[in-house]
Amino acid sequence: MVWKALLTRRTGLHRHPIFPKLKRGQIALTWIGHASFLIQFTDLNVLIDPNFANWLFLLKRLKRAGLKIRDLPPIDVVLLTHAHFDHFHKPTLRRLPYPKIGIMPRGVGDLAQNLGFARIIELDWWESFWQRNWKVTFTPSAHWGARTLHDHHRGYGGFVLEHQGRRIYHAGDSAYFDGFKDIGRHLYPEIALLPIGAYHPESFRRVHMGPDEAVRAFRDLRANWLVPMHYGAFKLSFEELDEPPRWLRAIAAEENLTQKVRILDEGVPMVF
Repeated sequence: MVWKALLTRRTGLHRHPIFPKLKRGQIALTWIGHASFLIQFTDLNVLIDPNFANWLFLLKRLKRAGLKIRDLPPIDVVLLTHAHFDHFHKPTLRRLPYPKIGIMPRGVGDLAQNLGFARIIELDWWESFWQRNWKVTFTPSAHWGARTLHDHHRGYGGFVLEHQGRRIYHAGDSAYFDGFKDIGRHLYPEIALLPIGAYHPESFRRVHMGPDEAVRAFRDLRANWLVPMHYGAFKLSFEELDEPPRWLRAIAAEENLTQKVRILDEGVPMVF
């Protein structure tokens, strides 16, 4: 059963989160904004693609991050899907309070040096890293990984995180591709965090998905819940900022998926 509560209180102008108290096997999922998430178990806190920036070069953030860095609990693991500036944001990473492990694609580790990680792990597609009772598997995607124009040696992909009998998938950036079927077949994710923005003009779909293709990917994955991301924070393409979730809701209603789509508010945890 999924529930969402008003888990915030106001102090002055800043909303301080009150993270839920979890039972073993429960996941608290907080969308920070764009592709950034905080995932919490009873004994594990994971950040994925953290980006708290108000500016990306000339791109102004149009909706503030749902959390502030000072609000974060102690972070055990940071997962970084690829080296693009909106996903691998060095100023954010440098400010995190001493995360223990950073896991990222092969060829990205040099960018993470001197950012405070106690350990840097690089993975190829389908490789896994595990410690104690949690496991991360790096999965394929249809995107690209270059930080600058010419460093095409850098990897890119998504992650499936397994812990306490639960599986949650973050797709990173991706166009729709048949690999979603393989990820579903081999890793059985329950919760799928899928990008739904930056799809217009049509040529952008070579590397991004719209809500229509995200729903198709969700069906391929055979997951229980679809949580959309990669919209609403930065103007990366030409659709209206509020179009992706509106279109997703319409598709979900048409295809009888409304109960399976969970559109999160930034900074408000949802427990699965």
